[in-house]
Amino acid sequence: MPMSATETPSPSRSDKRYDLVVIGSGAGGASLAQKLAKTGKSILILERGQHLPVEAENWDAKEIFIKNRYKAKEKWTDRKGKKFQPNIYYWVGGNTIFYGAALYRFRRRDFEETRHHGGMISPEWPISYSDLAPYYTEAERLWQVHGLRGADPTDDAHAPPYSYPPLKHDPEIARIKGSLSAQGLHPFEMPVAVERDEDNPESSNCIRCRTCGGFACKREAKSDGRKMVDLALAHPNVELITGAKVTRLETKASGKEISHVVYQSGDEEHRVRGDTVVLAAGAINSAALLLASSNDDHPDGLANGSDQVGRNYMYHTASASLSFALPKINTNFPKTMAINDYYWGDPDGNFDYPMGHIQLLEYLDGDVLRGQLGGIIPYWLIPKFFADAIGDRLIPFLVMTEDLPEARNRVRLGEDGSIHLEYWPNNLVAHKRLLQRFHKVMHKAGRMCHCLEGHRAQIDGILPLYGTAHQCGTLRMGHDPASSVVNANCQAHEVKNLYVTDTSVFVSSAAVNPALTAIANALRVADIIEAECF
Repeated sequence: MPMSATETPSPSRSDKRYDLVVIGSGAGGASLAQKLAKTGKSILILERGQHLPVEAENWDAKEIFIKNRYKAKEKWTDRKGKKFQPNIYYWVGGNTIFYGAALYRFRRRDFEETRHHGGMISPEWPISYSDLAPYYTEAERLWQVHGLRGADPTDDAHAPPYSYPPLKHDPEIARIKGSLSAQGLHPFEMPVAVERDEDNPESSNCIRCRTCGGFACKREAKSDGRKMVDLALAHPNVELITGAKVTRLETKASGKEISHVVYQSGDEEHRVRGDTVVLAAGAINSAALLLASSNDDHPDGLANGSDQVGRNYMYHTASASLSFALPKINTNFPKTMAINDYYWGDPDGNFDYPMGHIQLLEYLDGDVLRGQLGGIIPYWLIPKFFADAIGDRLIPFLVMTEDLPEARNRVRLGEDGSIHLEYWPNNLVAHKRLLQRFHKVMHKAGRMCHCLEGHRAQIDGILPLYGTAHQCGTLRMGHDPASSVVNANCQAHEVKNLYVTDTSVFVSSAAVNPALTAIANALRVADIIEAECF
């Protein structure tokens, strides 16, 4: 991508002051920056990654899923001391470049206290669905979400219609949808953020290919953080510095305001000043940065007087359910259907606790399968032709249950500053129940199902290598500074010019993809910053 006139490869001078410094260019940071760009205030976006090159390897499953061409090279440590490579990407646009573009609203009840099986509680948020509702609509329009309002039985049926119509189902998906409907379920059209005109496909940027979720789109047909950055950079008051890894936040003498944002660019260290600082580096890295920013006033980490920074990590209890049938299917883009009939419990009345959400995943070709099975069977033991033949007969589903916030599930820093991620699974009874019910209705639809459970089946509780896609909850919002890191405005309780707009502020994870809620909340916080800081 050519450099914008307002993009800076390295700072023009040290200690430069900006009205706003945004750390991270993913869903939360980029959405906020593009909205505030119109204010004319000086805005700096710091991104540790570079622009992703547009190249043939963008759509090469072997390069992406086996060779891990675009993943971060760093290693993290799980609670048992085992090293793993996280499923995380450091590029302009963040993880959204490789996400599946499924953008769901949280349910209204997701913001309320909810009791789960075993007595566990999903706590109430300090904001309500109504607080986010107009920003959900704004986010859906901005990110070009295709969907059908009212089709999802758990969604807000009174929300404005989607600005873009739903994507059409491929024939086998339509057949399965019909069978599920005949069984009394309510499968609905997934909300997907792509540039697609189903009535005029020849002119569409999205070609409904097999290289969407998990891939970087060479055609830039997915709505992602890169597009939000481009919208922001269209304003001369916005700058972007790439290759800028923020290493710490320094405070003024009072300890109650950030004085400098310190970042590493190559072998050089630089410091910039921001009247307001927005942290949007992702739930894990945002927590890690605050922990790394300890000083005399904040000995346990910046804004961590409550000892809550890094705690309550969540990322969903999820399984890939592979629906198999002998005939080869002609499906390129299956990700068009989802099921929420079990979201709040089992319709048969035998399980009165939330169970979760089911959605279609992307087509799995042989190299995708070999890469995803790499933690179980070495990819080189699975012949490519065999994996391709299996992939041509599979329709994959993501079966997802809310995992619940626990203080012991947390981000820590090792002595060398590396990330340690400690996680114990929970809410597994509800998840197993959801899998059983789903497999039963799929069998009636004529498809066998085999399940690859999330968390590597939780045999030993080790965090999976790919398990950070839905990370959230490490800097939770709340009214009480003793039990939260930021307030309802996502402003740090202890550092008044620090705001957070990624998924770290989530109080609970719900059971749907978190990206749209992060975007909507970032747009909400942008309005707050404009009103209170500008």
